[in-house]
Amino acid sequence: MQRPPLEPREALRILNPGPVVLVSCRDGERVGIITLAWTMPVSGEPPMVGIAVSPRRFSHELIRRSGEFAVNVPTADLLGAVWICGTTSGRDADKFAAAGITPSAARAIGAPLVDECVGHLECRVEQAVTAGDHSVFLGRVVAADAESGCLGEGPGTARVQTLHHLGGRRFFTSAGALVEAVGRDR
Repeated sequence: MQRPPLEPREALRILNPGPVVLVSCRDGERVGIITLAWTMPVSGEPPMVGIAVSPRRFSHELIRRSGEFAVNVPTADLLGAVWICGTTSGRDADKFAAAGITPSAARAIGAPLVDECVGHLECRVEQAVTAGDHSVFLGRVVAADAESGCLGEGPGTARVQTLHHLGGRRFFTSAGALVEAVGRDR
């Protein structure tokens, strides 16, 4: 079957099955939070995740300097906050306040967690790899929590609905509903 060609940059979107996350970080008094779709498990033992962050982002500097970050898993009802955290710079605004989300204390790292999120992975950076126009931070999970019902037995069985980015303002939920963010673009 002949398929229409895609630009390689656009083709990366077919590999984005994981949920959109909010990655929070702190370096001293400076706090950041960024929306990311490029996250992945990279090791089971020890448990590690990878996140891809552009060096142009404020959060990149905070993660690089502090050596830690938290992966916060939002549900579909946080679409507005996800959009704000992905389109507003932390250099210019308090994104927690702008997005109407609550920072809460982590157990093992200095970065705040997002209280409204249903799951959190607290990570310490083990390695940072330059990968083209992004850095991939490989973080060891040193603490984690999740609301009951977050881990289902298969696709669509979790009691919470996560967000998955399709590009631009378009997302789908883990229940299969298409949703679109409103607000300003970056």
